[in-house]
Amino acid sequence: MTDRELPADYFAKMYAAQSDPWDFESRWYEQRKYALSAAMLPKPRYRRAFEPGCSIGVLTEKLAERCDSVLATDIVPAALESARARLTGRDAEFRLWALGDDWPDETFDLVVISEVGYYLTFEKLIEAMLHVVEHLEPGGTLLCAHWRHVVPEYPQNGDAVHSAVRQTPGLAQFASYQDEDVLIDVFVKGPPSPPSVARSEGLI
Repeated sequence: MTDRELPADYFAKMYAAQSDPWDFESRWYEQRKYALSAAMLPKPRYRRAFEPGCSIGVLTEKLAERCDSVLATDIVPAALESARARLTGRDAEFRLWALGDDWPDETFDLVVISEVGYYLTFEKLIEAMLHVVEHLEPGGTLLCAHWRHVVPEYPQNGDAVHSAVRQTPGLAQFASYQDEDVLIDVFVKGPPSPPSVARSEGLI
């Protein structure tokens, strides 16, 4: 790991070499991670989701199945074009935007930070998480999912990202999953102890 930000053209070079640099479409690791992430969301449906770093839109497509509308962003125009084509006919909006830029002037009931937190330095991640809380509606959900292994050129690893998110004021942890490869946390904006799914449905 490094305390420096990634070079500005880091991602542009990756997408220039391969349209799906992380094999989001084909790897079982990715399919399993998406299934785990979706299953951990506490609500069956959301009004408006925000997904920074959507890449080619594989996760975005799955989010669109559970959301009335989705705002997805990336910093590589080619990736956004692939995502836009994948979600043709869905209520999905795509913007050229990076986590750490000025936030959209709207609120969301679901924010998904998946495999992008470790691209920021610690200081910028903390700032970004404060913006998440500011733009997350009361009772809204934050989903974080990150690769746990060290990538030398990334400023942080997944465990460091989730440690910082867990300390963000205004977020209460709802659920967590981890194995050797991936760490997934779900948070709710609101009281310290959000109700369980069963409790919210009156089962207990």
